[in-house]
Amino acid sequence: MTAIITRRTLLSAAAAALAAGAMPASAQDKIRLRLSAVQSETDQRSIAMLEKFAPMVADFASFEPHWNGSLFQQGTELEAIASGDLEMSITSAQELATFFPEFSIFTAGYVHQSAEHQVKVFNDPLMDAFKKKVEDELGVKLLSVMYLGRRQVNLRMPKSERTVMTPADLAGVNLRMPGTDAWQFLGRALGANPTPMAFTEVYTALQTGAVDGQDNPLPTVVDAKFYEVTKQIVLTSHLVDLNYIALSKAAWDAMTPEQQAKVQEAADAAADFGRQNQLQKEGQLVSFLEEQGLDVYEPDVAAFRDHVQKAYLESDFAKDWPAGVLEQINALGG
Repeated sequence: MTAIITRRTLLSAAAAALAAGAMPASAQDKIRLRLSAVQSETDQRSIAMLEKFAPMVADFASFEPHWNGSLFQQGTELEAIASGDLEMSITSAQELATFFPEFSIFTAGYVHQSAEHQVKVFNDPLMDAFKKKVEDELGVKLLSVMYLGRRQVNLRMPKSERTVMTPADLAGVNLRMPGTDAWQFLGRALGANPTPMAFTEVYTALQTGAVDGQDNPLPTVVDAKFYEVTKQIVLTSHLVDLNYIALSKAAWDAMTPEQQAKVQEAADAAADFGRQNQLQKEGQLVSFLEEQGLDVYEPDVAAFRDHVQKAYLESDFAKDWPAGVLEQINALGG
């Protein structure tokens, strides 16, 4: 509570200063929109902001991106916006959950079912209370949702030896997962025996049989050459990861209605551009992996979703989730 009160105090002072200075002093001046992000300029999110967002606001705003965490370190961007030191960031549900625990619902397995489902959820009235709390208590406006990709199960044994259609089929499988409690919980919820291990050790562990498999989006499977030491990809899509395009609420309030509409349109266009590029890349990688001799197939995703969501609802992770919201999210899915 003390931390939130401190942020509100910082925000009230920062908002007044930013509101006074954000509007152009003359017709020639432009609104300054500095964005701090941790990814490189070649990342799909960066390309989308540069090719779509920047040109669409160029007539009234100066978009100044800072990549690779060069302006603010990862995890500090939202505080920087709240204190008036930054206008934009590309943030995650995980980061927002450190301020507002109810956002952890958007980090759980099978909550988002697809890229399209992410958009439906973000634009649905069920998100209004989430967005309003972020605006009121942190001074951050969430403009649009960006698609990062789907995490899949990747196993070293051939499909003829073990075909995975339900969580029961992962029983006894030593599945490398990131080492945090949240990731290890997701591994158990999938039905596997999660094994914490540094990412740099995964290739050798798969090669030697120290682990039976790992989970990552397909671009990571290809980039890390895991396909060289594995035999199958099970398209569980157990986590459909996302980012949000975030803007200072004070900067937003200082804009004219026409400028606000243009910024919103530009954010949506950038998010859609990045989403389509990422989906296309994932689709192409399925063919590539099949060409490398891997079996790529979809299990009973509904069985996995039911099993995983039941595990979450019976855990401490769900204690901060607003009642009925998970059901509303599920109802928006296909």
